Amino acid sequence: MIVGKLKPMQEIVDSITEFHKVLILGCGTCVTVCLTGGDKEAHALARDLTNGGYFEEDPPTLTVDTIERQCEWDLVKTYLNIPPDTDAVLSLACGAGVQTVAEVCKALPVIPALNTTFLGALDEPGIWREKCQGCGDCVLAYTGGICPVSRCAKRLFNGPCGGSSGGKCEINPELDCAWHLIIERLKALGRLDYYDKIHPPKDWSQGRAGGPRSMERIPKIEMDV
Repeated sequence: MIVGKLKPMQEIVDSITEFHKVLILGCGTCVTVCLTGGDKEAHALARDLTNGGYFEEDPPTLTVDTIERQCEWDLVKTYLNIPPDTDAVLSLACGAGVQTVAEVCKALPVIPALNTTFLGALDEPGIWREKCQGCGDCVLAYTGGICPVSRCAKRLFNGPCGGSSGGKCEINPELDCAWHLIIERLKALGRLDYYDKIHPPKDWSQGRAGGPRSMERIPKIEMDV
């Protein structure tokens, strides 16, 4: 899932202080699961902004709504209701959701309340960890299901660096070395032969280095014969 973290409150306050009526818009998917951007969090943010004494003058009038997904243009277009006289939207979605809402609501500023952090998974109750960077060329089949792009600080593809020691990362000794984890997983799977294979240099143009990416699926057309 996409994991987001609430921006510092003062940054949020500074971003909406010039407006008179602001819609706080929650998102019902990823950021709901990681407890930062759902309906509950949207209402909590409204209460904090209203009662927290953050504004030198009266705070903006705040309304709250939540839609299932802010990252789907059709859903936003169909289900987003902007209250009359709203002059800004404060979005609790990821960056993709903020941009989609901004495309639909062209006449209104759409302001992010979250910092989008990473693609992660819930490893322990209340703890999400980064697992994927969307590199566009997945190698998990050959690395025991452990991603060297997101979990190795140096993004190495052919084994650990010379700085790893005792199964820990050279960059941060509190982190497990990704390649130590990969080797141990391959051992457990009986597939250490994968470790012996040399992987060619990665084509980073498949990822963010190639600019904004897109995917298109053309609906299958049924033909009468």
